[in-house]
Amino acid sequence: MIPSHNHRTSLETRRRQNGIPGDGELKESSADLVIRGLKEAGVSVVCALPESHLKPVYVKALEDPDFRYIPVTNEGEGTSIAAGVWLTGQKAVMIMENSGLRMATESLSRLGLTHGIPVLLLMSYRGDLGEPNWWGVPHGITMEPLLNALRIPYVVVRKDEDIVKAITNARRSADTSKYHTAVVFSGEVIEN
Repeated sequence: MIPSHNHRTSLETRRRQNGIPGDGELKESSADLVIRGLKEAGVSVVCALPESHLKPVYVKALEDPDFRYIPVTNEGEGTSIAAGVWLTGQKAVMIMENSGLRMATESLSRLGLTHGIPVLLLMSYRGDLGEPNWWGVPHGITMEPLLNALRIPYVVVRKDEDIVKAITNARRSADTSKYHTAVVFSGEVIEN
């Protein structure tokens, strides 16, 4: 028997009542700050492969007339589209789960190391300390070593007050260095 939506909701309620971390998603207030940061950074195109942690950002970007929202089928495609946008003189972002970094590695290495075409990455931090899903743990184990191997500067944002500055600094660094940068979300900005 497939559990009904009410059954799932009651499981989520019991999980919260017992202090067990849930899957979570970015808080609405945090999502608003991400949108503000993207606007202040001059981003006009949002490439995205939706996942649950950053769901509020996808919804807000899709509904905001200041952004062209481009859903993609994989992270390599998304980073390549974001790079193409940069070549036109516009600013784009690729938003994804950190597991997508593995899929995007080839395109990111060619774009950044070979051609000097920067991509701004926004990612959720699956596998961070306290991860409630066994399948999320490998994402955390591989993300930071991959970012370091690709020499992508990154910041892990855990508090609302750091969101806007992290995004604008990452965009500025990408433009200056002609290389990728990443902002990764975890901690207090993710509701459980």
